[in-house]
This record gives sequence, structure tokens and C-alpha cells, in this order.
Amino acid sequence: MRVLVPGGYGNFGARICRALARAPGIEVVATGRDPERGARAAGFDSTIFNSTIRSARLDLDAADFAEQLRALAPDLVVHCAGPFQGQDYRVARAALAAGAHYIDLADGRDFVARFAGEIDSEARKANRLALSGASSVPALSSAVVDRLRGRFRELHVIRIAIAPGQHAPRGRATMAAVFGYAGRPFKWLQDGVWVDAHGWQKLARVHHAGVGTRWAAACDVPDLELFPSRYPDVHTVEFRAALELRTQHLALYLAAALRRAGLPLPIERWAGTLDRLSSWLDVLGSDRGGMLVSLEGLREDGRPGKVGWHLTAPSNHGPEIPCMAAILLAGKLARGAIEQRGAFPCMGFLALEEFAPEFERWGITFRIVETDA
Repeated sequence: MRVLVPGGYGNFGARICRALARAPGIEVVATGRDPERGARAAGFDSTIFNSTIRSARLDLDAADFAEQLRALAPDLVVHCAGPFQGQDYRVARAALAAGAHYIDLADGRDFVARFAGEIDSEARKANRLALSGASSVPALSSAVVDRLRGRFRELHVIRIAIAPGQHAPRGRATMAAVFGYAGRPFKWLQDGVWVDAHGWQKLARVHHAGVGTRWAAACDVPDLELFPSRYPDVHTVEFRAALELRTQHLALYLAAALRRAGLPLPIERWAGTLDRLSSWLDVLGSDRGGMLVSLEGLREDGRPGKVGWHLTAPSNHGPEIPCMAAILLAGKLARGAIEQRGAFPCMGFLALEEFAPEFERWGITFRIVETDA
């Protein structure tokens, strides 16, 4: 199976290319506007990868983009060229028109939530599978909730937090996505009512068993829209991110507050510069990050209960987590292990147990903590 990876030289795309290059029966083609430079930056020109990862030019903004993609004859397109906030579905449409399956790592709320409605008819006509959000959210987060919801008779609250290590590579696209909604309003469900939250506001203290207690701020992700439909008893869904260094967290909180107050700060345009400045503070942080999924509801005996899933990623391996779902799904498609066709948000296609080999590969562990609510 030939897998084409737009954005294959970036923070997440390069990881996916390296992983798939080791998988039997998969040919990997990393693409970008400048493949020679990209391959050098990603290390694909090394002895290890230069014979297993091909490079090709593909400009997503070109007028003949669809023709460029078709000429590369992919069986699967794994779209990693974020940020996805504000993107249209041209890559998915071009992949399906070329007869390929499609997977993306999108974390843009509207992009993922509207994906099936926009793309399903084209995917079914092509007899291909198209999945959006094959990343930490909603692919992994929903797998965790699916695994733990059986502990409750009624599931009422879902709270998710991601706590990256300071040393972990962030990537310009990831920072641009976060900065893009900082200070801007979005809806999340609170006690059964859709209310306004603002990006990087709504500060809360979050305790993670593997990385400690941090300040965390509200972020706009697909789960906020998708989970209330997937889990009908739920009346509160929240997602926050928790930076390791309080000074950085406070700076972003204040910038978001200024934008919320009406000051037109184009902070997403500063993503590259701010990423470099942030790296100067790495000496103050660590290489350990984590993810927390916390559920609350009524147990089978009617008593209120709380379950927390605490994932810990050491040694700067946190950025491997958003890549895992796409890697696992590509392998399943290569083996013919997924028969479903059509377009869907990436929920229900991977069980939590299927992530175990990837967790083990990177020394990533998790623990489940159950308490009274």
C-alpha cells in the first residue's frame, strides 16, 4: 500500500513517516513544497531512511493540486499539514477522487465535526474510508471514554487535559492552532447548557498523577461538540491544556484576555518566533508530559463516582501520542482489517487496547485512579 503524507516533514508527519516505513507492505511518500529541504530537516536523507521513505513535491495551494496528488497514485493519504482551523476539505476530496483512503490529524473543531456531512457521499461513491481527527482528540480520547464508561450506570461529566513537557517539540502548526483561538469564544456544555468559553481562559488547577499539578486553560477541540452526541447522558464536557511553566501559561492567558477585550492581537502569526523564544526556557522545564481523561457519574449501585485515566509520556515522547491513531489505522487498512466505508470523525475505529504496542514502544504508561466524586 502506498501512503502519501502531506506535511510529512513536519513535527507529526515525520514521525508517522518513520513509523510506517518500518511496517511491512507499506511504501511511504512524504510530500511538501520543498521535498529536498524537507527530507534533510526530517532526517530522511540518512542511511536509515533514504531507501524507505520517498520524497515528492506537492503544493496544497496549487491550482493543479488534485492532479499532482493523483499523479503520485496513493492508496492512502495521511494529511498532516496543519493547522486545520480554517482549512477546507480539498485534500480529502482530492484523495478520494484519486481512489485513495484518507486520514487526517485534524484537531480543528469545525473541521472534524463537519467532516462527515461534507465528505461522506464522496467517500461512499469512491468506496473508500475517510477519517478526520485521528489524533489525541478525538481518536484516543474517545477510545479512553469508551473503555471506562462501563464503570458507570450514567456518565455525566467528561474532562480532558493535555499537559505537554516543556522540552517536547511543539511544532509551528500546533502553536498557530492554539494561538488562533486564544481569547476567542466557543461553546462548551456545562450542566446541560451550551455556554460561552474563551480560548486559553477559564483557568483551573488540574492534578495529573504522573506530572503533578498545573494550571490549565480552556481549548476548543472537536470533543466538545462530538461527545455530547456520542455519550447522551453527559451534561458537562471540558477540554484544557496545561503548560509546564507557569510564566508561559500566564503570558498566553494575558494575551488571550487582551484579545478577548478587543485588542486585535495577531498572535497566531507569531507562532514561529514564539516557538523559538519558548525553547530558551527549556532549561526550566522537563521532558515529561501527560494526558488526563476524567469521568464522573453514577456507578451501577447508584453512588456518585469518579475515574481518572492518567497517561504519562517520558523522554520527550509526548509528540508521539498524536501520531499513534493514524499509524495504527494505516496498518489496519494495509491488512484489510477495516471494511467500513464512508466519512466519519475518528471515533470507534480503535479500541484503547490497540494503542498498547505504541505506548510500550515509547515507554508511555498510564494508570487508572477511581475515587468517590
